[in-house]
Amino acid sequence: MSRLRSEVTRGIAESVPVLLAVIAYGLVLGAQATQKGLRFLEVPLMTGSNYAGGSEFAAVGLWASPPPLLLIVGVTFLINSRHLLMGAVLTPFIQHLPRWKALVVLFFMSDESWALSYADTLKRAQAGARLPFSLGFYIGCAGTIYLGWLGSTTLGAAVGPLLGDVEAYGFDMAFPAVFLVIVAGMWKGPAAARPWLVSLVVAALTHLLVPGAWFVVAGTAAGLAAAFWSAKPR
Repeated sequence: MSRLRSEVTRGIAESVPVLLAVIAYGLVLGAQATQKGLRFLEVPLMTGSNYAGGSEFAAVGLWASPPPLLLIVGVTFLINSRHLLMGAVLTPFIQHLPRWKALVVLFFMSDESWALSYADTLKRAQAGARLPFSLGFYIGCAGTIYLGWLGSTTLGAAVGPLLGDVEAYGFDMAFPAVFLVIVAGMWKGPAAARPWLVSLVVAALTHLLVPGAWFVVAGTAAGLAAAFWSAKPR
């Protein structure tokens, strides 16, 4: 039990720097949601059950009266499709867990908790750990980030009508800033970054030329193709 407690504490400590940014853009999302017409309780219901910031920002941006539900569902699926790849990367390290525990782990997986736990898992694997994935560490970082996200979006929903245009305060920059930090933490040199660059260019061009959220699929597919080509034996 003491070992589990220490790992949970370590996970909480590792997540604190990321949590500050999560809280910032969680406040933005909650405020924007109520300003778009969502009821107060609908905001934590959405952010706690869907739990995917990118798709939630997209859904709020598309929200109208009446809401285009099919479009929102389609865009949510496209943006959240990256979690299929993230889950596939993590699955080999959690296959020793009972199925229900593995499903709980995957539910609480976000971009931030995935990056933190995956980096920690790789470090433990290189150090020769028999089970590289630390469930306690994951509970600490994923639980902290989830509660921070749920709490900040709820608080944003409560104070949103009083704040006006929250983007004027610059909080919206916290969302891309977190992804830049995640990418920087996974940097392994220019050669390994080629798929990232290909994905970025294709996603940007698709966003400019094709309406909707197809830039997510195009960027993902292009990055995967570039990674596959780079890994092919010459």
